[in-house]
Amino acid sequence: MHGGVFVHVKKGQVPEHPVYIYHIADAGAANVFSQPRSLVHIAENAQVQIVETFSTIGTAESFTNQVMEIVVEKAALLEFYKIQNDAATTNQVSTTHVRQTGKSYTHIVTISLNGGIVRNNLNVVLEAEFCEAHLYGLYFQQGQTHIDNHTVVDNVKPNCLSNELYKGIMNDNTTAVFNGKIFVRPDAQKTNAYQSNKNILLSADASVNTKPQLEIFADDVKCSHGCTIGRLDEEGLFYLQSRGINEKIARSLLVHAFAIDILEHIKPVQIREYVNRMISERLEFDIA
Repeated sequence: MHGGVFVHVKKGQVPEHPVYIYHIADAGAANVFSQPRSLVHIAENAQVQIVETFSTIGTAESFTNQVMEIVVEKAALLEFYKIQNDAATTNQVSTTHVRQTGKSYTHIVTISLNGGIVRNNLNVVLEAEFCEAHLYGLYFQQGQTHIDNHTVVDNVKPNCLSNELYKGIMNDNTTAVFNGKIFVRPDAQKTNAYQSNKNILLSADASVNTKPQLEIFADDVKCSHGCTIGRLDEEGLFYLQSRGINEKIARSLLVHAFAIDILEHIKPVQIREYVNRMISERLEFDIA
């Protein structure tokens, strides 16, 4: 580790463009191990969009152990987008800690499209009343990759809202894990917390292990959690084929429709189009 990245958004400041953080590992000559560290402080009444991407140069093995800490103060707004689309020889543990220290709003989207072994830890702590947090994730794996998503939403104070939706599309011999946990502390009355994980298996050799969890220590809350694992809708596939659409194209359309619930939460148009293009290329390669 040679240094870290510190981003400070001043009180009342609203940057015109997103802040882009590129993690680039050079594995051209030998195996590489990197530990990037970032700290982001969003002051009162400030707003910022942060986009974090990962890429590796070369074909040697690489391992990235990344940590980002984000502090969101009163009346601040955070939009955070993590995009992972690296080579099969790359492995990664990515940990993001978010603390909402005042009444604030966070919007977090994690897109995982490729990589050898990928582990994402996302921890959000709602430390003030009337905080709001939205967590969205899409993992679309191929080959023999493994994706592991662990999320924690910790409701410390009352009257907070959190909404979490993760979707997975698994092909070939891929494996995935989703482990989401919501804590509602004794003082966090009037909490609204929702969590859902939905998965589609495109191959008989793909597998998903999902474990949504609630730990509630208050008695005046609205909380729910659930998960689904299945295959493409056969009735929808038959309907599209009955309208003259090729089976492979029909499968591609259904998979894209499944993913669109997450893509529409990427608010910057350029980033949404970039991710949408990568998924479209993947569908054409895998299914068409």
